[in-house]
Amino acid sequence: MDIATSTDIMIISGNSHLELANLVSRRLGVKPARCAVSYTTNRETSVQISDSVRGKDIYIIQTGSKDVNNNIMELLIMAYACKTSSAKSIVGVIPYLPYSKQCKMRKRGSIVSKLLAKMLCSSGLTHVITMDLHQKEIQGFFECPVDNLRASPFLLQYIQECIPDYRNAVIVARNPGSAKKATSYAERLRLGIAVIHGEQKESDSDMVDGRNSPPPSTSRSRTMDVGVGVPQHPAKEKPPINVVGDVGGRIAIMVDDMVDDVASFVAAAEVLKERGAYKIYVLATHGLLSSDAPRLIESSPIDEVVVTNTIPHEIQKMQCHKIKTVDISILLSEAIRRIHNKESMSYLFKNVTLED
Repeated sequence: MDIATSTDIMIISGNSHLELANLVSRRLGVKPARCAVSYTTNRETSVQISDSVRGKDIYIIQTGSKDVNNNIMELLIMAYACKTSSAKSIVGVIPYLPYSKQCKMRKRGSIVSKLLAKMLCSSGLTHVITMDLHQKEIQGFFECPVDNLRASPFLLQYIQECIPDYRNAVIVARNPGSAKKATSYAERLRLGIAVIHGEQKESDSDMVDGRNSPPPSTSRSRTMDVGVGVPQHPAKEKPPINVVGDVGGRIAIMVDDMVDDVASFVAAAEVLKERGAYKIYVLATHGLLSSDAPRLIESSPIDEVVVTNTIPHEIQKMQCHKIKTVDISILLSEAIRRIHNKESMSYLFKNVTLED
């Protein structure tokens, strides 16, 4: 079925990434619906959809950008407005799912990504399309189907076409936790792998959760019995930062799912430079590039930071010439087309492993 001539599909966009929404709409040949998202004087979000959504398949394109909480409220209100206006189905196209890093219990906090998933489903979403979740298990938080697309084919293509002499490269895992992703890239490119160990910044698995009760034992008995209690868990002490693998005279390519606080990437790049890497690239799906990331990247040994356009970062690109963008709108538009035509999505996951 040609979506361009279909009358039962409608694309709605929030304010988070209008450029991406327009790219997807043009590829599908569908004109975006008239939807006004505004704010009242006390910063409440107001949504007004001018076109009828009754009995139609609605696709809401909204990502998580700098103004993340407003982005979420816009999405929730747009979905609920479509639900109460008798839309047939409501699909949330969320290239970067906010709060995806808060998917584990920390101290006496909460698993915020599960809360967000429940809110999205309660607002009326019947399906979710996203890209490269921070942890793929987040799909289990949703009560509706979730398609977790992969950006790795686009980044692999960039490596092969835009990095000169990439055959002399080595794929680098910034920490042991990202070794699976790095291994997947290395196997597809037939390249070697290196792992940075002893990173200064704590990874997710090393963070202390704060739950230290019951208190540690003070008994000096050489034999532990039932009355002694639970022994104290020894604290982790990371060794000095080190590179496992040879990067001397090679191109170092660090891969990750997102680039937010770039301080750890800069520290890793400095170590790789000391070990003899003559060019350093950073590739990631989501380029949050928070705070003073452009300035840090500009003054670092990193030669290029390559991210997709799941998140708008035009301002950061003007501040730093090293930031490059890969367009993934064709993947989102193909996913929408296949879902609308009730076609299989397996083609979009062909030859893509869970570690990507």
